[in-house]
Amino acid sequence: MLSARHWPPVLVAALAGVCVQGSVLTQVSPRTSTAEGLQLLRKMQTALGGAERIARIRDYEETVQAKTWNIDGSPLGEVRKRTRWMRSPNVIRLDQIGPRDTYVLYYDGSSGSGWEILPDLTNPDRLKTTGRVIALVGGELRFAATYLSGFHFNLWLADRAPAYTVTSPGPNLLRIEHNGNATDFTLDPATWLPVISAGVSLANPDRPVQTEMHYDTWTTIAGIRFPTKRANYHNGLKLGEITGASIRVNIGLTLEHLAAKPPDFAPDVPSH
Repeated sequence: MLSARHWPPVLVAALAGVCVQGSVLTQVSPRTSTAEGLQLLRKMQTALGGAERIARIRDYEETVQAKTWNIDGSPLGEVRKRTRWMRSPNVIRLDQIGPRDTYVLYYDGSSGSGWEILPDLTNPDRLKTTGRVIALVGGELRFAATYLSGFHFNLWLADRAPAYTVTSPGPNLLRIEHNGNATDFTLDPATWLPVISAGVSLANPDRPVQTEMHYDTWTTIAGIRFPTKRANYHNGLKLGEITGASIRVNIGLTLEHLAAKPPDFAPDVPSH
């Protein structure tokens, strides 16, 4: 469905998640968690601040600023993105402002449904949306579902969810499988924090590409460590670099607030 609309998928994947690039996934076969994988996951949980602290996060909001590039290396422009998430009900809301990539997306994991407002690729103003709310279907619905299942809080507590399996295909390599997909983390053996997460981006479901997210700077909020500076690579090319992030947790987000469609069809992203 994305291929019919021809809107840029780069920024969605480049700015998607914290420790997983949204739908940075690779198709795998179901399997059973292994002792080696669970051991690595628990080392990562401890490095991040502990599983119990992570489990106490009820809602989360992150606003990032980023630089982006085209696949030919030319600058694409500055982007601001706001991500909001709730644990129960498990929902995600994305609001982004970027050149030819300004959009809003909402997905409810409980109902398996959601909506989006797409970029307007013909408006002289490169930061406008189409001004229409449409239902998530086809590849875009799949993207939203895998984005949510691969959201970092869900992965960080993968040993507590029966739909996730945890293995280790190599030294210091943690693989978390979910919904028939997988996210790989390369862990630093000195700190046990992720250095790289890798897989296949489904931001454009018709054109999956190999991706890597490289983590640079970490900050501690509510006793949990979050990466605030990171870079995304597609097929070895650097396409996005987050230069700053504002993170808040347990601020009382509500389902009604996240599900509300913007009356002006514009993303709800703070200016600073």
